[in-house]
Amino acid sequence: MNTTLDAPSTKKVSFRQQMQRAREDAIVSVVNRLLAEKGFDAMTVDEVAAEVGIAKASLYKHFPSKEDLAAAAMVKVMQRAQAFLLSLEPVACPLERLQAVARWTMQVQLAGEMPSLPSQNSSLRAALTVNTAYTDLLMSISERLGEWIEAAQAQDAISPRLPPIVVLYTLYARACDPVLGFLKSTGQFSDDEIVDLVMHTCFDGLRSR
Repeated sequence: MNTTLDAPSTKKVSFRQQMQRAREDAIVSVVNRLLAEKGFDAMTVDEVAAEVGIAKASLYKHFPSKEDLAAAAMVKVMQRAQAFLLSLEPVACPLERLQAVARWTMQVQLAGEMPSLPSQNSSLRAALTVNTAYTDLLMSISERLGEWIEAAQAQDAISPRLPPIVVLYTLYARACDPVLGFLKSTGQFSDDEIVDLVMHTCFDGLRSR
């Protein structure tokens, strides 16, 4: 056995590196909140810098553009999503896994922690496309969800007539579902009630049985 390869790395992170990482985490946290509150188009680099408490020039040293800021926020969310999916591995039923994913994404959105990105924005799409961390996470999550979808269809828990990609995009859509915000604005339902209602329409449909 090569003990050199097996031994954990003992390289220490310098204080400066720790401070840089902490500042970047603070920046991404602010960006994530602003994207959730007002969306990509309305968010400005100036307000990000102001909320973090640093100069705009210092912000650009960490993230060269507004698109890079949004991409970093998306990577953070995708990392959270991947960790959540891994926590579901012990759950035997694939349908229950998919339902848990849909519930989690809606809970994150209602908590104001899901970045709101435009569906059509060439500069942002370009930044995400070349962001290896984002594309790798997206592929990994999509493949895992795809396996669960096909398993649920094999058990007839989800209609096998639906192409798996349609089911996958339906699940992804729950992360930016405007129905959640509409229902919350009425003040008639709690967050848990809203999630239960949308879960019912998503998985059970609207037709009376």
